[in-house]
Amino acid sequence: MSRAALLVLADGRFPAGGHAHSGGAEAAVRAGRITGAASLEDFCRGRLHTSGLVSAALAAAGALGVDPPALDAAADARTPSLALRVAARRLGRQLLRAARATWPSAELDALAREFPKGAHQPVVLGVAARAAGLGPEEAAYCSAYECVSGPASATVRLLSLDPFDATAALARLAPELDLVAHAAASAARRVLDEGVEALPAASAPLLEIGAEAHAAWPVRLFAS
Repeated sequence: MSRAALLVLADGRFPAGGHAHSGGAEAAVRAGRITGAASLEDFCRGRLHTSGLVSAALAAAGALGVDPPALDAAADARTPSLALRVAARRLGRQLLRAARATWPSAELDALAREFPKGAHQPVVLGVAARAAGLGPEEAAYCSAYECVSGPASATVRLLSLDPFDATAALARLAPELDLVAHAAASAARRVLDEGVEALPAASAPLLEIGAEAHAAWPVRLFAS
């Protein structure tokens, strides 16, 4: 295992399309739920412990080699919002293109054939991590970090927030990110014996509602 591969996969410059998505931050800013560094931190904390936990567990299970179609169906079942499902598949398609170019793998090729329009991004992330020689913990960390770093980066643009303040908010979340990544990897290991029902199903209704409203906006800075 080369943990340096984790740095490549988690790097914001990895061409996986995440820069075009705000992770719900754009809708939260308009709704007044994110107004500065403190509320950004609260938003990211809530996202981390709900949709972030679910995504991290899906990614960890993918890194363990759990059947991708089963994981994709589990991701669908845990994503009530059509807008979020569409966004997740778009991100998955772009991530898969980047991952296949970076870490050529028969499993990534098979995933592309199975889901020509894109699998859910966390599922692709897990298979990509596996192709890169990473384990479930690393996949979970990458997914959990993405779920908070995306909104933080977007809020810097949306509110002209000081990037030092946004980064400090992420740093304060680090201990909780550790907890979520470990919990996600543990749940993924249970999937091997118990099936995908062992995956967490934490919900974030405001993210779902915000995504549906955001998708209907005529003008928006981010795709989701």
